[in-house]
Amino acid sequence: MKIAIRMDDITPDMDWAKFLRFKELCDLYQVKPLIGVVPENQDSMLHIDEAREDFWEYVLQLQKDGWSIAQHGCTHIYSTKKKGCFPLNALSEFAGRSYEEQYATLKRGKQMLEEHGIYTDMFMAPAHSYDKNTLKALKALGFTKLTDGFGKTPYRWQELIFYPISFKQSSSLKKKKGYTTFVIHANTMNDKDFERYENLFQAYSDRLISYNEYMKQEPKQRNWLGAVKEYAIAMTKYCLVRVASLRK
Repeated sequence: MKIAIRMDDITPDMDWAKFLRFKELCDLYQVKPLIGVVPENQDSMLHIDEAREDFWEYVLQLQKDGWSIAQHGCTHIYSTKKKGCFPLNALSEFAGRSYEEQYATLKRGKQMLEEHGIYTDMFMAPAHSYDKNTLKALKALGFTKLTDGFGKTPYRWQELIFYPISFKQSSSLKKKKGYTTFVIHANTMNDKDFERYENLFQAYSDRLISYNEYMKQEPKQRNWLGAVKEYAIAMTKYCLVRVASLRK
């Protein structure tokens, strides 16, 4: 499969050493990822370094250099324990809240990005968690794309375009056809993780693509059966991760 990269949790006070280390790897292989920028970070887990004063100018420069940008929630604070439509996690900034609440939160995040000159119609849900009200609010605010879901190609569902992520990286690497996304959380990576990605990028350099190339692929229409299948696969992964964590 062709592999695009997305980097979550981009904030002024993220772990800059790790972000820049991964960026060097992307630059080496000429891969331009999608970055999820948190408009108003209030998550204490993401307060790592001193805030970079030129953060917004830096993000805009990345965009000019060909990187893609998604709105990554608003505050990144998990307010519910709902799994939503894509049940990879049992916590959410959005799922389970009313339409009016979600619309207001998403609108505030969108306005904050635009105040810094960042305009995007791509949404990245914290914890991959969203529900029907989230999708309704996104459409009302002019969003057209989400980075989530499972599948081999981008697909259209609920009048939005979804760009699937990898269920399991090793399985995606075995497949020859299709497109997927590898999800990166640079803040939590260690030396072993960096070494693995360095080896992966070198071994599969012919499969790596920039995210803007991924977005050029024609989406296929997904029906209700495909949505049910995706939900079941995501729930299976959630259960497998839970069992693995209990065994540790």
